[in-house]
Amino acid sequence: MTVAPQNPQTPRDVPRSQPLPPGGYVHREPGPLRRALPWLVLAALLVGLVVLGYFLVRSLANSQKSFTIYFVEGGWKRFLLFLLAASGVLALTSLAGQRIGQARTGRRISYLAVLGDQLTHLFLILVVLVAIYPLFYVLLAAFDPNNSLFAFPDFGNPNIFYRTGLLPQLSGLSYDNFRQLFEGFSMPGWQVLLAGIVGAGLAAMLILLLLGRFGRESAGLDRTRTWITRVLLAALAILIIFMTPAQFTGGTNESKFLLSVRNTLFVSGLTGALAILLSTTAGYAMARLRFPGRFQTLLFFIFIQMFPVFLALVAVYTLMVLLGLSNTFTGLILAYSGGAIAFNTWIFKGYVESLPESLEEAAMVDGATRWQAFQRVVLPLSGGILVFIFLNQFIGTYAEFILANVLLTGVEKWTVGIMLLSFTSGQFSTKWGVFAAAATLGAIPIVALFYGFQRYFVGGAVAGGVKE
Repeated sequence: MTVAPQNPQTPRDVPRSQPLPPGGYVHREPGPLRRALPWLVLAALLVGLVVLGYFLVRSLANSQKSFTIYFVEGGWKRFLLFLLAASGVLALTSLAGQRIGQARTGRRISYLAVLGDQLTHLFLILVVLVAIYPLFYVLLAAFDPNNSLFAFPDFGNPNIFYRTGLLPQLSGLSYDNFRQLFEGFSMPGWQVLLAGIVGAGLAAMLILLLLGRFGRESAGLDRTRTWITRVLLAALAILIIFMTPAQFTGGTNESKFLLSVRNTLFVSGLTGALAILLSTTAGYAMARLRFPGRFQTLLFFIFIQMFPVFLALVAVYTLMVLLGLSNTFTGLILAYSGGAIAFNTWIFKGYVESLPESLEEAAMVDGATRWQAFQRVVLPLSGGILVFIFLNQFIGTYAEFILANVLLTGVEKWTVGIMLLSFTSGQFSTKWGVFAAAATLGAIPIVALFYGFQRYFVGGAVAGGVKE
């Protein structure tokens, strides 16, 4: 007697006489508990939000108002009424849009879908306004000559925006804070010429980017953008390298701010170049070569990423003192470059592994060495990831403060972060207006670099993790 083998895909609760659907599986309707589970979770979230809002409103109503600039009694009620009014307007416009859309297209359009899109747009607009307003406030504070963080409220003004300090009186703003940052600064004629070239290059890049956004991309436009970028970077590098502290003759820290920007650009630029040199060679070796200790080295790179920088401050400072590199840009650049190896090596390793190895094998069959294959095949194909590594290291170094504050002393060696700290060092003499003006000027290089190379930055951020 033989026993027929059972089909492992046959459900046990299906009779043998009933034929199975294609694929061997039977569709089962979810039970009532499973259907109700999403609604129960949603109801629990809504109840939690209502309870949280209740306690928040009650705590605001009973709290002291000593830290507010201007308190509006029942302001949260007015805000809710504004949201309800805006939602009502959107409900009417959604109904009109739905009717017009159905009349034009002849297709059925869901009113709830249109209303949902409109409410989503309202929410996103509010989020954007909340996110952008602090930047707007800092920009306005840069033009405030009173050097006060709370200089905008005008309690006698009937307009609530001026009374609460959301908007300043434009008549009281001036360029005094920016004037202090340029006080005592002099430039020879050739540096003025280079500065003009940099300004013209930035303007040309902005125009070309706008032309590209309007759909006028072409090979000629791309070549023009490449040459303008090269000239701009060359002029900026020469200007940074040959600018000296003797050109800053002002007697205050504010007058040395442009020197701190120059120091930061110098350190960040060299650190980015060293990051490319170290991470590309190490990443290529990890991706293509097989040698003892390779896996352990990769694990070590992951392991050291767990520890923050300030845990190594004592060791780094002691090492720099023993090597005679304390209070030097060389020591700071080496410290930054050493910390950049692990992350950038992993990024470049992943990118190299996504490239076909047959390209390098074909080059080596034609007589190229491993180094020549890396130099002439891999690097020309890695332009985007190289720009990403440079910008990632440049931006991270530009904003770094802790290590620079430990290793550098003296106002002529300070970077932007340390200089900004000096404007807020006094308990009752914090220069918030000068701080805002310096922060605005100091952010311009990062914004320009990020906006000019955003396609490389965004593309390179995912290139190391994608394999084809």
